[in-house]
Amino acid sequence: MNVVDSVYDLEPQLANNRDYWLGYGRADRLDGDVTLYRSGVRHPQLNGVLRVREGALDTALTEAKRLDGVPWIWWVGPDSYVGLASDLVGVGATRVGAIPVMAVSLDGVKNLPSPPDLSIVEIPGRYGLREWVEAYAPSMGVTPDQLDADLAMEEERPDGPVELVRFGALLDGRIVGTATLFDRAGAAGIYVVTTRVEYRRRGIGAAATAAALDVARSRGLRVATLQASEAGAEVYRRMGFETVATYDIVGL
Repeated sequence: MNVVDSVYDLEPQLANNRDYWLGYGRADRLDGDVTLYRSGVRHPQLNGVLRVREGALDTALTEAKRLDGVPWIWWVGPDSYVGLASDLVGVGATRVGAIPVMAVSLDGVKNLPSPPDLSIVEIPGRYGLREWVEAYAPSMGVTPDQLDADLAMEEERPDGPVELVRFGALLDGRIVGTATLFDRAGAAGIYVVTTRVEYRRRGIGAAATAAALDVARSRGLRVATLQASEAGAEVYRRMGFETVATYDIVGL
């Protein structure tokens, strides 16, 4: 495996992102000229089209019918052909937002303050996967009626335990924050960074992220990558991340 050396080396970062979301394709997945995943969970980010190569728009529109019945999105990033977003709008799609791709050199991470009694543990361990899912679900917008399907989605990921490491931030005897490290394509992908609403603005998400980055660094990885929410982007910038690309999010 080639280790990514530069935050501006985009392809491995985008490959990490594709493989992470493909891991949620428990109901259906496709990876070729068109890349898509269907978890079956009724949440738009948990079903979607990740990439469309040059000349594959018609194929993509046909294959996207595999996502009928669940909310879903198109990720339109630099790994899709130039002009895809405009072509989708031309057939009736709507641009609904944008997600920055941010990256940091692991030797340049800045740690931020966090509660002194906060501890970060790997999941499963003292706490199981259900508790972890229940901790992140409200922040991710997963509704209570979808919790069992969401748990099954996490349980059925095809990754090995070395590739995917889940972290829980513990305070007051429960999981109050989460993060995931996905070690793929020579980059450290960071996902599922959440904090319970009543514990926000205390540095908990940053601490969980830092724990994942520490493990990545110990493995010899050099670059971490993530897709930031609007709320999280400023925190990541303070940790040393910078924006290196953008996904347009399109709904059809």
